[in-house]
Amino acid sequence: MQQEIIDWFETEGRDLPWRQPDFTPWGSLVSEFMLQQTPVARVIPKLDEFLTRWPTPAALAASPSGDAVRAWANLGYPRRALWLHACAVTIVDKFNGEVPSNVDDLLSLPGVGPYTARAIAVFAFGGHEPVVDTNIRRVIARHNQGNADQGPPSTKRDLEVMAALLPSPELSPAFNAGMMELGALICTARNPQCEICPIARTCAWKNASYPEHVGPKKTVQKKYEGSDRQARGAVMKILREAHRTVTTSELDDCWPDKAQLGRAISGLLNDGLIELVADDSYQLPA
Repeated sequence: MQQEIIDWFETEGRDLPWRQPDFTPWGSLVSEFMLQQTPVARVIPKLDEFLTRWPTPAALAASPSGDAVRAWANLGYPRRALWLHACAVTIVDKFNGEVPSNVDDLLSLPGVGPYTARAIAVFAFGGHEPVVDTNIRRVIARHNQGNADQGPPSTKRDLEVMAALLPSPELSPAFNAGMMELGALICTARNPQCEICPIARTCAWKNASYPEHVGPKKTVQKKYEGSDRQARGAVMKILREAHRTVTTSELDDCWPDKAQLGRAISGLLNDGLIELVADDSYQLPA
């Protein structure tokens, strides 16, 4: 399957900013943070704005973390902006302002987990590492294991399975990217396009006539509408757009459920995403 996926990716892979030859390791790190839980179409314009303003780790480290949170805008999960700012500070302090290239050093950065560390090592530096995301896990589950669904993740098991599939070191970056792209575009969760899949001929799930998934299923994310996450987003939107301190009475108008609003404000304070300036005023981190 390796060469078929690489050949398909070379002709059918999307032309994305982080796949350009001159894209920097810092740009790769920023893009990986943004792409967590956020669709590509929403990331691309914000990524360009972010890298124009902060083209290096040193540039971001020199700015207040609140500026990063404000620039994060509506990408969601704004703690990623705080982690990215902390990453920039760590890169400047410990790695002379250069994004490290090996997995262990990358894992030492704030907010960088097993997937992000390997994605940067592979896509920014050409490393010979297995990269595993939801899309790759789905392709492996169907093609290699004959399962309709990838089930809950297991970092150790998933990395071992993908590592066993890697081709030679010079081809592994394209294979990693191709597997990910195949899962994103063709072997999708709900509407797989088997008729144009480059590895359909050898797919265990297809050849078994598409049996339904049996066994544990991956966790389904809770509904956003009316959730505490939405309440937090409403608070953050007011603070991002205000460019000043905001009083409790002003925040009272942004969410109807006052108990939920209180939980949202308390959670944002605990996460370091907002600061209490006075008894009744809040702002983004200074």
